[in-house]
Amino acid sequence: MSQHAEPVVATAQGAVRGLRRDGTAVFLNIPYAAPPAGASRFAAPCPHAPWDGVRDATMPGPTAPQAERRLGDVDMTPYFGPGWITGEDFLTVNVWAPEAGGARLPVMVFVHGGGFVAGSTRSEIYDGAAFARDGVVLVTLNYRLGVQGFLDLPGAPANRGLLDVIAALRWVRENIAAFGGDPDRVTLFGQSAGATIVGGMLTSPEAASAGRRLFRRAIVQSGSGLGAFTPEQAARVTRAAARALGVEPHADAFAAIPDRRLVEVTGELSGIDLRTETHTDPLIGLSPFSIVLDRQPAEAVAAGEDADVDLLVGTNTEEGNLYLAPFGNLSTSTPADVDATAARSHPRPAQLVETYRKARPRASAGELRSAIMGDALFGAGTRRLADAHAHTSGATYRYSFAWRSNALGGELGATHAVELPFVFDVTGLPSLHGPAAILGPDKPPTDLATRMHAAWVSFAATGDPGWDRYDTERRTTMHIDDEWTLVDDPHREELQAWR
Repeated sequence: MSQHAEPVVATAQGAVRGLRRDGTAVFLNIPYAAPPAGASRFAAPCPHAPWDGVRDATMPGPTAPQAERRLGDVDMTPYFGPGWITGEDFLTVNVWAPEAGGARLPVMVFVHGGGFVAGSTRSEIYDGAAFARDGVVLVTLNYRLGVQGFLDLPGAPANRGLLDVIAALRWVRENIAAFGGDPDRVTLFGQSAGATIVGGMLTSPEAASAGRRLFRRAIVQSGSGLGAFTPEQAARVTRAAARALGVEPHADAFAAIPDRRLVEVTGELSGIDLRTETHTDPLIGLSPFSIVLDRQPAEAVAAGEDADVDLLVGTNTEEGNLYLAPFGNLSTSTPADVDATAARSHPRPAQLVETYRKARPRASAGELRSAIMGDALFGAGTRRLADAHAHTSGATYRYSFAWRSNALGGELGATHAVELPFVFDVTGLPSLHGPAAILGPDKPPTDLATRMHAAWVSFAATGDPGWDRYDTERRTTMHIDDEWTLVDDPHREELQAWR
């Protein structure tokens, strides 16, 4: 890395000029793959053409095509970012690196969430300055979303958004040493949809390059080892999209449709019943897209298909609140709503509801509904993934994030995505505070972000976040709140009901 007024790095595709901020070198909008335009929107990612001279990497770039996404009365703008910023060259990475350089540093590569239909590197939360400050080279990436990224189309490779992540990791392996990072110490981490992608990558043969694993460690934050669609479920979505567009369900037909219409049709795909004779809908109707696999990631890991990868995996204690509280449904849910949620989530809904009522005798109908939703989406699949991985050669660690946001009159709680500002150590961002903001009106504990961020950095650097390993006898889990407490097998009765 150069020591000029602005840092310049030579990558395999050409030189890039970044910014210098408080001892950190920041590079924005560096292409890792060619622009997915025209028919290539439904093809595997290709290498980006080289450029002459020095490419400006000081300004954020375009984002993947996506619709505006809102969640009721809570302001999720810091999470979703600005939405669709048009431009074809959006398969890019942002890089934060310590300016001082020195020995090769651990690298962390983050995959954003957003239900497979929204999000980008332009989210305020995904600022990598704290990671660079603490000796990590942090990379964030954009990937294709929605129809272009995840619709399972005949004539097109499956899981194109996941293939984009693999292409970004190959860019990291080829180029990250120039930014001071160690290509053999890469931690891939993601949240929500991004975490499910990371889980799918654990057993992906494409995640190896020339016989070398593209990442050494993985962090799955509120994802699911049971979150993939079966090909049968994905085909239902494809048929519905083709009907809505009035075309044949084939990549050649979809290639003629402009991005704007493909984004619009995503909103017309909500509510598809994806339950089959053998499978429930792993996203319980919240998104028509996921990764598409013949076997769930947790099942593939249990079969021994993953490599020697260390894993940190966990959830928040009130994940489901995000899908109820912002719409006024947490306090107004009825026992019938609980039964309906269970029926969408589980093959034996009455038995499931009874289990949750016994385990939570004082819970309201809304709290029971939220707990079932949270475990259907994240909790059950996280436990299964942790159990499967605990029998591999890699180390396994599990956490449960319990700090409660007082947003929406205290109803938001320890909900989905609330842990992210702590991981990135950005809890001071003004946009995160207020009655309807993610962190609510109250100030979080001063040391919680410091400690949580440090645990993620420690895991990336050493493979150990600072607590006992997880195994299938004790299922030791770090309960993260104002105080940190090791607990054994939290919510055992409820989660066993999903076996």
